Amino acid sequence: MNVSSILNQLVKQATGQTPGQTSGGGQGMDVGKVMDSLSSQFKGGQGSGGGIDVKSLLGGGALGLMVGSKRGRKMDGQALKYGALAGVGVLAWKAYQNYQSGAAKANPPTDANQGQPLEQLSGQAQEQRGLEILQAMIMAARADGHIDANERAALTREIENLGADDELHAWIQKQFDAPLDAQALAQQADSPQAAREMYLVSAVIIDDQNPMERAWLEQLANALKLPQAMARELDRQVLERVE
Repeated sequence: MNVSSILNQLVKQATGQTPGQTSGGGQGMDVGKVMDSLSSQFKGGQGSGGGIDVKSLLGGGALGLMVGSKRGRKMDGQALKYGALAGVGVLAWKAYQNYQSGAAKANPPTDANQGQPLEQLSGQAQEQRGLEILQAMIMAARADGHIDANERAALTREIENLGADDELHAWIQKQFDAPLDAQALAQQADSPQAAREMYLVSAVIIDDQNPMERAWLEQLANALKLPQAMARELDRQVLERVE
């Protein structure tokens, strides 16, 4: 399956890039640079000839349908929140390090069994993590039950337009049909780092003001066995994107 390509294009939608644009050479992204650029574009781009057209960014495409922007969700600051997708692994790892800094320093746990951030993975490991993240995004998008048959078809078309192959297409349809089960989703996490990334992308997709979506996020945190302080730190990493 070509899930890594699909995720990369969703990230480009989230950061206002178009296919073919890059965020700099090398492996992964300079998350700080991406967020600084997005922030400045968001503040200066509305109503002007430059910057991000936020309504266009979130009102169409696979990501726009996934976050349900057509439901009237307020735009102010949300583009920056979605921009957190540009460095999900880096931000989740930063949250882990911040969480650990508050733990007992006399016997700090090792990082050896934590797993690697998404941006450091390659090959099959990257594809597997990508599936876990995309599954979490789809489940978060379904959390309030707003995806009806027409919206599902539209979202499927948008993902196909990103270049999903037949195998990935079948997998996505399976995710739409699967029960909304936080425990089953959490079992897909291949490492503690994967669990943190799955929670973080879910926090990006949900609307904090929607009780059903917030309840889903709490269920997922429990299913992923994330300590409450860890989940709050991940939330903070997402919220910092909009400050």
